[in-house]
Amino acid sequence: MMMPRKIIIDTDPGQDDAAALMLAFASPQELEVLGVCTVAGNVPLAQTSRNARVVCELFGRSDIPVYEGASQPMQRKLVTAEHVHGKTGLDGADLPEPTMPVQSQHAVDFIIETIRREADGEVTVCTLGALTNIATALVKAPDIAPKIRELVMMGGGFFEGGNITPAAEFNIYVDPHAAEIVFRSGVPIVMMPLDVTHQLLTTKARVARIAELGTRQSDVMVGWLQFFERFDEEKYGSDGGPLHDPSVIAYLLKPELFQGRECNVEIETQSELTVGMTVVDWWRVSGRKPNATVMRHVDADGFFDLLIERVARF
Repeated sequence: MMMPRKIIIDTDPGQDDAAALMLAFASPQELEVLGVCTVAGNVPLAQTSRNARVVCELFGRSDIPVYEGASQPMQRKLVTAEHVHGKTGLDGADLPEPTMPVQSQHAVDFIIETIRREADGEVTVCTLGALTNIATALVKAPDIAPKIRELVMMGGGFFEGGNITPAAEFNIYVDPHAAEIVFRSGVPIVMMPLDVTHQLLTTKARVARIAELGTRQSDVMVGWLQFFERFDEEKYGSDGGPLHDPSVIAYLLKPELFQGRECNVEIETQSELTVGMTVVDWWRVSGRKPNATVMRHVDADGFFDLLIERVARF
């Protein structure tokens, strides 16, 4: 029997973040969630930490501690995405206010302390939002970098371009300076860019399969997905919207669903036109050393089979 993999989830919930948290909570055999850290991004910090606790309670995991992190990017003004996620960040379902508390410890200190405490190569960090907390931890405690097993992140794009500007994906755009620190840290990185997540569409048929489960949790998930997808359906003219963040957890559960390659990734922090761009050297033309495994293809049907099977566990 394999011991479950120890993970920290750093997130700015959002409906797709909520689906990612669900996937982790539904998989205790494979994943042990040491803590959930919140960061400002999709909505401001107070909302993201509320939303993280709402999701923990909905899926019966109020035992998992939630830590509040950065309320602002390292060097820029905060950009949020209420236009996608709604005013609360979790629009689409009416849920009670959470009763579980936020921990008194700051998320950055929790990250540092946990990675130092656990054996080398024990902790995997999963980032679903801006990289502010992780970068701050790496600056404050550079000794943790070689101890991290892997950092699996949703962020960036290359052939697919950006989704908040023509060049930049939202999570990286919110805090490009943090992303630059992370990509230069030497931590093994697995990157789930828009190139992958735009293949993971919440089609009517897939959402209908979740609706058929008929549980409170599945009903909430359907409400979230239907709210969240309307923006992207209008934008891309697609059946359904891309389900970005659960790709990170799905990779830990079933890496065989994904294909990619090792690349060098640099982050643009200067240019007004392309700030937040992930410059992915897919064709290895720069001579720069690879610093990330960048995913390009995903088995979308296999991904949704996994997601739906796990929602059904509640």
